[in-house]
Amino acid sequence: MEFSHCYNAYFHWCATAHQYALDMSRFPSAAHLCSWAGVCPGNRQSAGKRYHGKTRKGNKTLKSMLVQCAKVASRVKGSYFAAQYQRIAARRGKNRATMAVAHSMLIAIYHVLKEGVPFRDLGADYYDAFRREHKIRSYLKRLQALGWEPELPSTTA
Repeated sequence: MEFSHCYNAYFHWCATAHQYALDMSRFPSAAHLCSWAGVCPGNRQSAGKRYHGKTRKGNKTLKSMLVQCAKVASRVKGSYFAAQYQRIAARRGKNRATMAVAHSMLIAIYHVLKEGVPFRDLGADYYDAFRREHKIRSYLKRLQALGWEPELPSTTA
C-alpha cells in the first residue's frame, strides 16, 4: 500500500510535514522530531514513581495539524492507527489516545521522508498477533466466569 493512496486526509499532513522536514538531517532520529513537534509523551518522575506528564509545547502548527489528522485516522476502519486509538482510548482516554496516534503518525512521516520508503499500514489486526494463545485462554476464562460453558465435541462410540 503506497503512502499517497492510504487515506485522503494524509495528503495534507504529508505535505505540511514535508514543508518542515526538507532538511531531515537536522533530526538524528524520529524521537528528536517528535520532541521538536511537541507530540512525545511527558516524563515526570520522582523517586522512581512515574506521574502524569504534560507534552512539550513544540511547534504549534505542526502539533495541531497532527492532532487533527490523528482524529481522522482514528476513524478509518481497518487501519493500524484506528486499532491503536481504540486500544489506548479504552484504558487512558480519548485525548491521550489521540496524542499517541499523532506521535505514531509523525514517526511514520519521519521514516517516509528520511528513508524514502513507502508508507505501509500494519493493519487493524497487528495487535492481535501478539501473545495470541494467552489472549484466547484469558478470554475463555472471562467467558466461563460470566457463566458461559464451551461446547465440547461429543464423542460417539
